[in-house]
Amino acid sequence: MYKYIRKSKAKRSFEYAKKLIACNILTPYPIAYIENTNAFGLTTSYYISKHVTYDFDFRDLIHKPLFPNRNEILQQFTSFTFKLHENNINFLDHSPGNTLIVEKPEKQYLFYLIDLNRMRFETMDFNKRMHNFRRLWLSKSMVKIMSKTYSELYYTSYHETYSLMLKYSRAFQKKVDSKKLRRSGRKMKFKS
Repeated sequence: MYKYIRKSKAKRSFEYAKKLIACNILTPYPIAYIENTNAFGLTTSYYISKHVTYDFDFRDLIHKPLFPNRNEILQQFTSFTFKLHENNINFLDHSPGNTLIVEKPEKQYLFYLIDLNRMRFETMDFNKRMHNFRRLWLSKSMVKIMSKTYSELYYTSYHETYSLMLKYSRAFQKKVDSKKLRRSGRKMKFKS
């Protein structure tokens, strides 16, 4: 299928990285991709990019509520996500491990997207934008900070932004956790 119908993950990652860079969105610089095939189709593929030395990733903000400058980082990350949306980029794997963060002087941060093979380039209405936050595994306090920033950038009400972002975040968390919870018999409990 990948040889004849669909582009390989490596080729998509390479092409999407070039599109991101054209939009001034950071990602490790794409160098090349390699596809190995036989008569039946693709056997292996590799994407090669420049190494980025980063300070932490988005997961640290989830697991460490007292992370230094956490509020500022969340606000800047929200602005970064808004920039994605304004460029009609729907990053389908917008999850905690796929954003590398580099700390700069004076509480400024750079965000690099990785694991790029699942994206759509499409108009992002408000519903799609809020849905795009769902995989980030946000706590209620994170949603408060991020929805405030996003509502100011998108000129929507804080309440509407907060409600929809929280709705999609909770629905995704519930979906992922449901099997574990059913097996253990515990009740659903979300972080505040």
